[in-house]
Order: sequence, then C-alpha cells, then structure tokens
Amino acid sequence: MSDNSDIYANLTQLGGATTLPESPEHALLEKVPNPQEGTPYCVRFTAPEFTSLCPITGQPDFAHLVIDYVPASWLVESKSLKLYLGAFRNHGAFHEDCTVSIGKRLVDLLAPQWLRIGGYWYPRGGMPIDVFYQTGPEPNGVWIPEQGVPNYRGRG
Repeated sequence: MSDNSDIYANLTQLGGATTLPESPEHALLEKVPNPQEGTPYCVRFTAPEFTSLCPITGQPDFAHLVIDYVPASWLVESKSLKLYLGAFRNHGAFHEDCTVSIGKRLVDLLAPQWLRIGGYWYPRGGMPIDVFYQTGPEPNGVWIPEQGVPNYRGRG
C-alpha cells in the first residue's frame, strides 16, 4: 500500500473534529484526486433526510436528494459534502434554489464529466415540488441507474 499522505494533505475536515457550518456559503467543500481517472464510472450520494427552511415562513422543508456524477480528475470528499448539506438546516431558500445551488457548487468544485441532482421534496401545503438539474446528456458507456425515488402518492 502506498503512502498517500501528500495528496491528502490539503484536507482539513476528514479525520478530525468538525462542527456544522453556519450556512452553505461558509461550508468548505473539499476534493480529492480521482484514483480511477480515465475510467468512466458513476458516483452516487443519497441524502434522504435533507433539511432547509422556507425563506418566507421559516418552516422546515425536507427532501430526499440524489446526486449522481461522472468524475473527471476530482472526487468530492464525502465528509465535507455531508457538512455542506447539513449547513442548509438553518438556511432559508426555496426548493429550486437549494437543489440547483448544490448542483452548481459541485460542478464548480469538481468540473465533472457529468452531474445530475434530483431534489424530491416532501409536500407542505399538500404539494410536493421536485427539482432536477443536470449538466447535459448522460455520457455514453457509463451505467447511470434510475434515481429510484418514488413519486409522492399521498395517503392511500
């Protein structure tokens, strides 16, 4: 096994005590080199208990997020992603803004070959709002599974 300490020296959160950032803007997203660069594959992160606040009422909003991406040179470091997503807990923004902002921030950080995010928001006021963002068509030759989140069907 090789010593990878030099390539991971820039990480500040993994392996240490951390606190939840006060807002998404203050969250530090970190990246690591893709050890399989040149091999097309899909990475999936699922956050079934994502929380933010309505910017008008301050009421909590809940979503099931699914983030898929085909990396190029970089991978997002998962602890930093967890902390970034957790920083939305006290952040006021509409569903559309939260979902698309997360996707764009990851694209800015990673410059992936492809990325999509599905925000499956639980209903408040009787209406779910699902938000989808992707950077372009799915790449050829990479298995991209369906996101598999069932549509809201109400009670019954």
